[in-house]
Amino acid sequence: MAKTRTITERQVKSWVDGYVKAWTTGDPADIEALFTEDAESYEWPYETAWVGRQKIVDGWQTRAPWQEGGWTFDWSLLTINGDTFAIKGTGVYAKLGTFDNLWVVTLDSRRKCTVFRMWNNEV
Repeated sequence: MAKTRTITERQVKSWVDGYVKAWTTGDPADIEALFTEDAESYEWPYETAWVGRQKIVDGWQTRAPWQEGGWTFDWSLLTINGDTFAIKGTGVYAKLGTFDNLWVVTLDSRRKCTVFRMWNNEV
């Protein structure tokens, strides 16, 4: 039976910090640094399914206008289960409003995301 890798709170913080940096810069290299080549990203209720790192980069870049006027993101760790963690986040966008998020993220042994699931609820 294979042993499941357990990620640490520090590794979660590092990955989320990288995500916030990538969301801030929109730089393809920052986005690519987060995900494996064959990563999957899903977002509800928007029915987003981006499969493959390049699709994720392209998808993120279409959302650059969301950040106009400024935004903030606060989060807290809910749980870690082996190679997967869940966080609760709140994104506040000057033009879009406030969104509560639930993220469930699975990382590989290099701490790159293989599967990203996000649920958005406008407050």
